[in-house]
Amino acid sequence: VQLQASGGGLVQAGGSLRLSCAASGRTTNYIMAWFRTTSDKEREFVAAITRNGGVTGYADDVKGRFIISRDNSKRTVDLQMNNLKPEDTAPYYCAAGSPPWGSRESTTLYHSWGPGTLVTVSS
Repeated sequence: VQLQASGGGLVQAGGSLRLSCAASGRTTNYIMAWFRTTSDKEREFVAAITRNGGVTGYADDVKGRFIISRDNSKRTVDLQMNNLKPEDTAPYYCAAGSPPWGSRESTTLYHSWGPGTLVTVSS
């Protein structure tokens, strides 16, 4: 499955952005997730959602601020980002895979990645 993320941009601290990831094929068989690249070039987990959208998981530093959702009929996965902070600045990537839910934060268990969309939060 091919993925394409959009919605990045420049926003002031405290503002909101909504990222969207569109898939070229069926995604109902996959866990979908968002990752971002940190300043030291490591790709870190942000959020994930189960195949039917019933369960979500978040990194501690975005919990309560970000919301992941999916629409399998439209083959999209969104990330609503609220109360953004300068440290949220990063390229964001959507991913599809079949990791065990307990290993959802592992980048190596996702087989499809979209190109990043850059989020910049000014202070």
